[in-house]
Amino acid sequence: MKVSVCVPAYNHEKYIAQMLDGALMQQTTFPFEIVIGDDASTDSTQEIIREYIKRYPGRINAFLHKENQGPTEPKEFAGRNNVLALLKACRGEYVAMCEGDDYWTDPLKLQKQVNFLDANPDFAICHHNVEVIYEDGSPSHFFNNADQKLVSTIEDILEDKWFMATASWLYRNHFLINDFADWHASAAAGDWAVVIQLAAHGKIGYLPENMGIYRKHSAGLSNVHAQTNIRFWENRKEMFENVNKWLDLRYDNTIQKTVSKYNAYLSEAEKIGGSDL
Repeated sequence: MKVSVCVPAYNHEKYIAQMLDGALMQQTTFPFEIVIGDDASTDSTQEIIREYIKRYPGRINAFLHKENQGPTEPKEFAGRNNVLALLKACRGEYVAMCEGDDYWTDPLKLQKQVNFLDANPDFAICHHNVEVIYEDGSPSHFFNNADQKLVSTIEDILEDKWFMATASWLYRNHFLINDFADWHASAAAGDWAVVIQLAAHGKIGYLPENMGIYRKHSAGLSNVHAQTNIRFWENRKEMFENVNKWLDLRYDNTIQKTVSKYNAYLSEAEKIGGSDL
């Protein structure tokens, strides 16, 4: 299998059909699978997925959980176990991520990204621009700015920069034969944890085309991982400290600057008091 499309879903009844349509419309010269895990949704998400399985036999490998996979606490870890199991279930040479409330708009998205990684074996990840839309009606905008670098490295990530919408990832399936790093389980920001491990094995390429939609709404995890959440800051600081050891201090100067920034946040928060700013 060339590509696995990895789809974590939870209470996405309003969105999951659009996501699946965006994947199924992909025009490729290679086979791809859709690996979807629904974390015991309480709405009709699973019913919709079952309809698509009937309509597209053999195309969708679905894990429709009867019980939420957890953990339930802390809230920053919501959906973690579902996602980790899904990543391990992907059998493709490459994995394309798209959460159940996002979707792709370009039918050649997968083909373009596979072409890039096939031609550039020293790259571990390929990403592209997406449009960010808001449920509350706020103006949409692009995720990446016009000056986004075409080539990035792990050092950019370790500088605490985030420039990859999850719905834009295509990566070499490192986790097909490798376990997750030991620090991954304690990192609240699971997307960061995945990307750091991938970027440790190759560069990050950017295609400056808008090929998808990233949806921002009240139930999204981006609202849980808020920059005003002190527990989030503490956890992020701890993650970078653990990554520093994992990388044998090769990027110590860069990571120490990032840790210092979080120390400053936490120091200011202590002056104000409370668990949230």
